[in-house]
Amino acid sequence: MLSWDRMKVFAAVAEQGSVTRAAESLHLTGPGVSQHIRKLEKEAGTTLVEREGRSIRLTPAGRALATRAAAMSALAEAAEDDLASIDTDVAGALRVGAVASALRRLVVPALADLARTYPLLRPEVVDGEGIDLLDRLQHRTLDLVVFESWDHRPATVPAGIDVHTLHTEDVHLAVPIEDSREMATLSGETESIWTVCPSGSDAHSALVHALREAGVEPTIRYEVSDYSTQLALVEAGLAVALVPDTARVRTAGVRYLPTEPAVTRSLRAASSTRIPAVGALLNAMNVILAG
Repeated sequence: MLSWDRMKVFAAVAEQGSVTRAAESLHLTGPGVSQHIRKLEKEAGTTLVEREGRSIRLTPAGRALATRAAAMSALAEAAEDDLASIDTDVAGALRVGAVASALRRLVVPALADLARTYPLLRPEVVDGEGIDLLDRLQHRTLDLVVFESWDHRPATVPAGIDVHTLHTEDVHLAVPIEDSREMATLSGETESIWTVCPSGSDAHSALVHALREAGVEPTIRYEVSDYSTQLALVEAGLAVALVPDTARVRTAGVRYLPTEPAVTRSLRAASSTRIPAVGALLNAMNVILAG
């Protein structure tokens, strides 16, 4: 009999076209994935994949089995959703991923409220960039993701994912206290040195896109993921930064200026399951935002 666990791994390999990418999507090691494939081939009594450099090619038997494996994976996910819609208990594991600024101001307080109301709930939390977290959500290793979407660079959400906009907020230019301006015109930031989240992040892409639209090629010297560190750089007079309202920190040496044109960011929640704990967390976050 073919092992379902190994069929699930094989489905990921077939979809990704690479053992390495499949391992990343499943959060396994490459050798672990290869071992699953070898055991599945032994169970099937035939070769399923052939290596071509760093990628793999499915044999005719592999292509036939991949179709069945994908269908089985879809059926398993549908069964999980059916069971989740019947279960009404807010308990057990709740796997949450969020961008760091949403974790501190929104997810952590909401989970603290839920812990008092639902002592059997067992939350697990990871932080990261939206694109990586949404990929994990799509592969069902997370239940809910809180990510950011900037007006100048909207996030792309995979098909089949439920999305809710939690909050849309203004983004201000953080400048040293000595800056006496009342407003920052992006087209005038030609000489500014910038600090921003690392390359590849939504915040980095949004900043570069907004400034290029204003005719400015930004000079980025400080790439740090933590807004508190960005603000320390601003306070020291080393850089300026675009900071969303929920990431603002009261710092004596920093002023926040509105921008022209305006920049906004939305915090959005995405889920791939209907377990009651997801709904409870969404409600808790909405209560915090309303307060």
